[in-house]
Amino acid sequence: MRGPEIIARNQRMKVNMEREGLPFNAERNMSYNSRLAQELEKWAESKGKAEEVANALFRAYFVDVKNIGKTDVLAEIAEQNDLPKDEATDVLLSRKYKDAVDDDWRRCAAYGVNAVPTFLAGKYLMVGA
Repeated sequence: MRGPEIIARNQRMKVNMEREGLPFNAERNMSYNSRLAQELEKWAESKGKAEEVANALFRAYFVDVKNIGKTDVLAEIAEQNDLPKDEATDVLLSRKYKDAVDDDWRRCAAYGVNAVPTFLAGKYLMVGA
């Protein structure tokens, strides 16, 4: 995406986010790989902090425009949510939760999920709601 396409995408996102009461930085012009962020959240889930970390990741990506593909950014997010920064770094560098996230991806693929957000209600998928 370039110039006008990014501006148009951000304007659509801004409208959608405002409609839902969610914060969004319309100056955001980069997309980052969220794979390590998913692994961090999976670890946070094991510590009872999944919701807090998920919310912090949302804010970091969509509002603060941080690269959630970087270990140091993710470790800082963990620390800000009362999780040990050094343990978060170790978990991310060792890829300890890679297989768990792979399992989530496989399960989603088996249901036919190919976009986010997607919700499963019985045997029906609702995409983009």
